[in-house]
Amino acid sequence: MKEYLKSYLSSFKKIRIKRNIHLSLVYYLLIMMLLFTISRLGFYFFNKGLFGEIGLARFLKIMIGGLKFDLSAILYTNLLFLLLYLIPQPYRYHKIFQSILKYIYFVTNSIILAANCSDFIYYRFTLRRTTFKVFGEFENEINGFSLLFEFIVDYWYVVLFWLFLVALMVFLFKKVKIEKPVYKNHLFFYSSGLAVMLLMVYLTIGGLRGGFRHSTRPITLSNAGKYVETPNEMAIVLNTPFAIYRTIGKSTLPNKKYFSSDKELKEIYNPVFQPNKNKKFKYNNVVILIMESFSREYFGFFNKHLDNGTYQGYTPFLDSLIQNGRTYWYTLANGRKSIDVLPSVLTSIPSVKNPFVLSYYSGNKLNSIASLLKTKGYHTSFFHGAPNGSMGLQSFVNLVGFDHYYGRTEYGLDKEWDGIWGVWDHDFLSYYAKTLSTFKEPFVSALFSVSSHHPYNLPAKFEGKFPEGKLPVHRTIGYTDYSLKQFFKEASNYSWYDSTLFVITADHASAQIGFPEYKTIKGYFSVPIIFYHPTDDITGLEFDLAQQIDIMPSILGYLNYDEPFVSFGQDLFNGDNERFAVNVLNDVYQLYMDDYLVQYNEKEILSLYKFKEDSLFQHNLKGTLPDVEEKMLKKIQAFIQDYNYRMNNDKLTID
Repeated sequence: MKEYLKSYLSSFKKIRIKRNIHLSLVYYLLIMMLLFTISRLGFYFFNKGLFGEIGLARFLKIMIGGLKFDLSAILYTNLLFLLLYLIPQPYRYHKIFQSILKYIYFVTNSIILAANCSDFIYYRFTLRRTTFKVFGEFENEINGFSLLFEFIVDYWYVVLFWLFLVALMVFLFKKVKIEKPVYKNHLFFYSSGLAVMLLMVYLTIGGLRGGFRHSTRPITLSNAGKYVETPNEMAIVLNTPFAIYRTIGKSTLPNKKYFSSDKELKEIYNPVFQPNKNKKFKYNNVVILIMESFSREYFGFFNKHLDNGTYQGYTPFLDSLIQNGRTYWYTLANGRKSIDVLPSVLTSIPSVKNPFVLSYYSGNKLNSIASLLKTKGYHTSFFHGAPNGSMGLQSFVNLVGFDHYYGRTEYGLDKEWDGIWGVWDHDFLSYYAKTLSTFKEPFVSALFSVSSHHPYNLPAKFEGKFPEGKLPVHRTIGYTDYSLKQFFKEASNYSWYDSTLFVITADHASAQIGFPEYKTIKGYFSVPIIFYHPTDDITGLEFDLAQQIDIMPSILGYLNYDEPFVSFGQDLFNGDNERFAVNVLNDVYQLYMDDYLVQYNEKEILSLYKFKEDSLFQHNLKGTLPDVEEKMLKKIQAFIQDYNYRMNNDKLTID
């Protein structure tokens, strides 16, 4: 064992990777990282004219950001190679086995380098990195080999670039020769090999996901937005193999033609807003508060009929705020996940089929409440007390125009971290109020809270101070409601407070459900939407529909924004709008309009309910109200046709 250990350690000491199988593995991965970086440079210079001027500092940021996506793609590609390489067996040093590993490495990595190089040209036609969708586009081509041959002939210089990368890969690979170490103790050999393998597995998982934090979701295409200033620059950050891997199983939207003419379509549904330019713009501040898992069910204001009229709820502060603000009786989320909320609230784009930020369309050009108000001179910011980069929020808000991001890093005091999700809400909301006071007015800012989340812990000093309720989430709802009360109390001391429109909603309805009417196709999406202005009379309860995608156009309508924009929702302050709401449950569209909810699967109406009366959805009225069905069918078909068209053709902004 001593001889084996001495031989093993000496290889590290002398940094002679040719004598250490584990260091040689790192070397092989670094070869591919180098080749991907060269490929990224090639992609940029082949298509430089499509990206405009990019300064050196910004270009370096893009290049460095791309390394995370390169590592993920390389690890996905080399999983078999890594597995075979790491299994602690003596035969892995055998020449034949090493030769097999070598050709697995050469073949798989040559293929992904070819994919990267193909986008040197193909990007010019699609203006996005190639995704898994390409295999469906060409699956019925009977002249595939002819097309490939034509590509090779027409773009021979790209082929030469690829051959150069492959030759460099082979050259660098052969610089390392694995030598079998001397060992006498089999137990030490297997145990040390197993330990290194487990360590490499852990590191590989982190590399695939893009990080090790509990709150880190596996990186996807939209995470490239963190490193760019415009959506088209995301193509430089990304690489083609990564784009293909991360869109496997992500379906694209079919173009629909329910209506033969644009005129007919727009008469039923038109998401292009043409504001009244005769109204004077109001330079009010805007603060949007997105509360984690704040279901409508937890509000006493909305649920006085529950528990035989004794239900108090767990949001006493927000219940009181509603009395002085504006809300709606039927308020709905447009998604069921936290990653659905920012597109819905900040850009008025609902998630359909797949979360928008994980979809093929996440690189489309978007207008947002931030990008639109920046044209009026607004300061823009987003706050989230979780570790920076959590759930890809930082990437998305940067992409849609929020210039300043404040997360756990900016907050800086780890002692006020909950140990899992982020900074405790009462601390972070206090920090939020103070930081807002440093901004030049007018400003638009959004905050996403964290504490009312599983495992529903409280700061030690707040234990026992809030009603426990019947569900674990109830006490954290009470705590965050209290934190909001303290935020408003503190904010009221600042000069900006009286000229600020506050909007409060939830990211989604909670999975913790206590009452039957919230365990329904509507209840799963029931969240609050509250507008409040300290000095403007916008009070009142409307027994009408509101949805998260209505928030952006409603804010712009309230401010009298005077330029056209695209929004799939409606301006709630405009009484002339026909109110409706849309969400998708189990791939079935749900349209709420007037007194009815219709479920539609893109082929036929599945059910029709009078949701304002039938709160448990026990009476399917399909087939009994043909006029209602026809009206609602046209509306949902118009919505789907326009939504799919705009997604597929990158028409989410005004040209």
